[in-house]
Amino acid sequence: MSATEELLALYQARKGEEIGVGQWLEIDQARIDAFAQATGDLQWIHSDPARAALESPYKSTVAHGFLTLSLLPLLTQANAVGQFEKNYPGMGLRVNYGLNKVRFPAPVKPGDRIRARTAVLDARSAGDGVEICYLLTIDIDGQVKPACTAEQLVRVYP
Repeated sequence: MSATEELLALYQARKGEEIGVGQWLEIDQARIDAFAQATGDLQWIHSDPARAALESPYKSTVAHGFLTLSLLPLLTQANAVGQFEKNYPGMGLRVNYGLNKVRFPAPVKPGDRIRARTAVLDARSAGDGVEICYLLTIDIDGQVKPACTAEQLVRVYP
């Protein structure tokens, strides 16, 4: 059996299984401000704490949804040393293929702690590689609703 066939069988057997829970990460206003500067999204709800305290329905600034999304590699530890070899034995390359059904059910405020949970939704052949669909859920410490849910597609090749 080839490395690709072995990886496909491994992930098909893990459908529906939660395979990872990341560490908590505190989001502060400095990170929100840096993201606002990097993306040009300087809307007051993200960048003006005084105005947000008065006018926002959240009574605070909130992190950009795309900031939360952009933290997925850190929150899932996808690029940590040794993670590739551990998660994709026998493979040589992983690429992000896209996202499905991205939602931001709850706001992330400065001081909130977030973490990612990863579950396998599906795995299928993709040419000479394997396409894996993960369900990523970004929790907010102490909150019922998540900050973000997304289906991430990755392709892994030998």
